[in-house]
Amino acid sequence: MTNQAIQVLQGPYITNTYGAGIQCQGPTRNFTPYVTGSVSAAKPYEPYYMDPVYDVTDNFGAFDEDGNDIGDGILDNPGDIIFSKKTRTGQKDNYSLGVGFSMTWSTPTDKKMQELCKEAASANIELMKQQTANKRLDFEIARLKNCGELMLKGIQFHPKSKYYSVCADVLVNNPPGHTHPHYHKIPNVSSSVSETQNATP
Repeated sequence: MTNQAIQVLQGPYITNTYGAGIQCQGPTRNFTPYVTGSVSAAKPYEPYYMDPVYDVTDNFGAFDEDGNDIGDGILDNPGDIIFSKKTRTGQKDNYSLGVGFSMTWSTPTDKKMQELCKEAASANIELMKQQTANKRLDFEIARLKNCGELMLKGIQFHPKSKYYSVCADVLVNNPPGHTHPHYHKIPNVSSSVSETQNATP
């Protein structure tokens, strides 16, 4: 007899970590397919065997009242085999096959704690996004300030440099002593020429 059993081991809850010590455990589904089988056989395989038939005659050894031979209870030819007959052994191979699956569903029992953990995770994600945006803004302002100050001093990367694009989008609109937009007053040349001609003796 062969006993076979299927053991299903429960795995831990799936835990998601969102930073700031926030961890939430979600439901876990375990699906376990299995296939079992066994084969048993005897070696060597012998479907038949020859069963000897012994001589059990008892016709001699004693006499009746008339003097005829009769049996005396002792085999006349002990151990003699008359013939052998073919007898089935009943030996056979055994096969078994089992196919199936085991499925379990594990769910935390405190739903309120799960909802609070999800809310905390969402709030922490929004906070991380805002902090990332703030750091990006600080970086862009620092880049703008440093690039502008260097441009005022006439310092910049060569256009063929791979770092030229760092300050490529920075514009300096109002350098010292310059307003933008600005205008220059152009004197009237024709008036000056007429006045000069009139002053000639």
